[in-house]
Amino acid sequence: MNIKIDFEKGAGLVPVIVQEAETNEILMQAYANLQAVELTLKEGYAYYYSRSRKSLWKKGETSGHVQKVVKVMVDCDEDCLIYIVHQTGPACHTGAKSCFFRELTL
Repeated sequence: MNIKIDFEKGAGLVPVIVQEAETNEILMQAYANLQAVELTLKEGYAYYYSRSRKSLWKKGETSGHVQKVVKVMVDCDEDCLIYIVHQTGPACHTGAKSCFFRELTL
């Protein structure tokens, strides 16, 4: 199957949802550009694009909390990805296992 990711809709970036392979827990959401996706597919570890630093980054490069990518899924519009990963250590920069640890109440 030939899949072409639409990087143009998001000004060169696509959202990436990160899910733990063993538990299916959503760990985080980040953005990737074409180079980040290519490196992820080539090396098997998650790469993203930092909008604040305007640069590429490998998850866990400094903390050691890397994400070994098992599978990359693309949505039907080809403008959003899911990285299925084996997470080493916490995924969140706060030290929490997941970035989704707070609940918004109605």
